[in-house]
Amino acid sequence: MNWRDLPSLNALKALAVLAETSSYSRAGEKLNVTHAAVMQQVKVLEEHFGLQLVARSGRKITLTEDGRMLALELEAGFNQIRHGVDKLARVQQNRPVQVTMSPAFAVKWLMPRLADFQTRHPEVTLLLNPSGKIMDLEPGGMDVAIRYCRSDTLTKDADVLIVLDLLVVGTRELVSAANISAPADLVHLPWLQELGTSEVPDWLTRHGVQLDRPLMISHMPGNLIMDAVKRGDGITYTARQWVEEEIRTGQLVELFPEERIGVFFIHTLPGEMRRSVRMFVNWLKRQVLVEPRQ
Repeated sequence: MNWRDLPSLNALKALAVLAETSSYSRAGEKLNVTHAAVMQQVKVLEEHFGLQLVARSGRKITLTEDGRMLALELEAGFNQIRHGVDKLARVQQNRPVQVTMSPAFAVKWLMPRLADFQTRHPEVTLLLNPSGKIMDLEPGGMDVAIRYCRSDTLTKDADVLIVLDLLVVGTRELVSAANISAPADLVHLPWLQELGTSEVPDWLTRHGVQLDRPLMISHMPGNLIMDAVKRGDGITYTARQWVEEEIRTGQLVELFPEERIGVFFIHTLPGEMRRSVRMFVNWLKRQVLVEPRQ
């Protein structure tokens, strides 16, 4: 097809809507332009063909024979375009909602609540991708990311989900044996850190700790860390909300707590969200509203 020989799509739309409405003003309203703009587009079309397509008698507008013939073909063509657009829109709306988050967040916060979403929205399929890596959002790919940052680096427009207290935890046996009174006393203990993060070195730096030897640090997926901590394999830096029960029962001991310092926020693609994505994001926010603010 030689696309250069075709009139502009706007001009063709103007004639099709004018044929439907028999009014420049109503055609302009449907196209969200002025009636003068519709008249100009029709004029462009007439100049393209060298034919009169619209006849005007007083305030009445009618299409010429040539105009009616073209309008009929345009109606069939635009209906076919609408069919293709609607079909693609349905496919897009039914596409699974892809969500990325840290493994620790998935295990500790999202998974215990997920049955509620599935009960409320059985028509929506979720694809969860827990990862310590930052995964980019892109059309046709990841739809929602639940990101983590410290509250002092949070941007003003961030869509905050939960705010966390952070602390270091370890078993009573491991911590007691080290005689800990200051952050620097922790450098000789084994640390466990989530893959893809630098939380432990960053924490030590913020507390002014100078290392006199390399850290004993093991990197692993976040969903495996707490089991290792409870076995006494090492200490970790985590959210109080993830370990409240273990602290309450004395299974773990907390060290150097920091209040409301960690933030999980919702990140989505710019523009209007798909209905299924919007349903999931709204559900996430309701989960926080129905329980005490963390």
